[in-house]
Order: sequence, then C-alpha cells, then structure tokens
Amino acid sequence: MRKQISIIALMLVLAGCTTTQKGAATGGLTGATLGGIIGHQSGDGVKGAAIGGAVGTAAGMLIGNKLEKKFCPEGGEVYPEDVKFCPKHGVELKYRDR
Repeated sequence: MRKQISIIALMLVLAGCTTTQKGAATGGLTGATLGGIIGHQSGDGVKGAAIGGAVGTAAGMLIGNKLEKKFCPEGGEVYPEDVKFCPKHGVELKYRDR
C-alpha cells in the first residue's frame, strides 16, 4: 500500500513538471537504482547510488532539454517549450515529432 501511494504521489508531482524536469527525475531515480545495485555487488552500494544518481540526473536533463523544443512551421526557428507563438511570423509553434 505504501508503495502504491508513493507511486501515485510521484506521478502527481511529475505531472506539473517540464520535460527537462521529468527527464532529470526519471534519470536520477533510474541511475541511483542501477548504481546502488552495481555498487552493492562491488561492496559500496551508497557510493554507487550517489554516482549513478548524479550521472542519471545529468543525462536525463540533457535528453529532456533536447525534447522540449518547439519550432515555427513557417521559418523553422526553434524555441523553448513555454513560447506559444513565433515572434517573427506570428504563427502557433508546433512540437517536433518524437
């Protein structure tokens, strides 16, 4: 039951996050988990989890940052996720196909 409540709480927190933040959280949790498992096998699970979490967070941020770009369908210029209209052409920005 605690596990289910934790998962629901995590989903609610991530629902309001940007793509970069979601990528960082997912990468950090995955990296920490894998780092802890690998570190446990070598005798130092805490150090492995810390290293895995840091690397996973950095990788998740980089990947999430690349995914959250929008583009202008007329000129092809790329803008951050929070911009709704192209300042040059005035048209609504579109997300890149993923």
